[in-house]
Amino acid sequence: MTALIKQYAASVAHLFFPHLCSCCGTDVLHKDTLLCAPCLHQLPTTGFLQLPNNVMEVLFWGRTPIVGAGAAFYYTKQSAMQHLIKEVKYRNNPQMGKFLGRLLGYELQKTHRFDGVDALVPLPLNDKKEAQRGYNQAMMICEGLSEVWQKPIIGNAVAREQFTESQTTYNRVERWQNMEGVFNITQPEALVGKHIALIDDIVTTGATLEACGREITKVSGTKLSIISVAYTTH
Repeated sequence: MTALIKQYAASVAHLFFPHLCSCCGTDVLHKDTLLCAPCLHQLPTTGFLQLPNNVMEVLFWGRTPIVGAGAAFYYTKQSAMQHLIKEVKYRNNPQMGKFLGRLLGYELQKTHRFDGVDALVPLPLNDKKEAQRGYNQAMMICEGLSEVWQKPIIGNAVAREQFTESQTTYNRVERWQNMEGVFNITQPEALVGKHIALIDDIVTTGATLEACGREITKVSGTKLSIISVAYTTH
């Protein structure tokens, strides 16, 4: 009888509060995931995390000293990944950030290239931008990633001192110039001697991550890797 009551209650709850796939809207998915199996299977993986000298890693050569770099998925316009990133950044969906972080963690479990990482540092948002959004999407990604990859998060050692507008309309040079002096290390003692994985949602030119990473590597004994959920050339 108790089992029947629980089943009935679950059915009623599903009727009034359906759990739907964030991409296609189907209700045929596990209660603990945000994507159905077909949509999850269609996300385009890059293989970068397993591949030394990948395209994203080359992006930082000669700009910032890194141990390694990589992204789990490709980001293209009008794609499922674009939709998911928008959910996190513009549609007040922090749980999607954690979900993407877990997906990133599953990809990192397939490789030993980043086993030496000591801690995760989310790319910081300026206080004004974070107040507008309600959270830092990179921190949400770190939280989900840490659940799977079992690395601690250092969330308050780096600050974004300046408010910068979206860089989507800037070219590569303008993005670099716009990042000058934006980041500051507020708690260097938290980073000393550690191999830091700097985490973000998406990499395009890498200018923002380069600027932040450059400050991190000024701290004594630090090593830097750069890891993101997605990578795009646009």
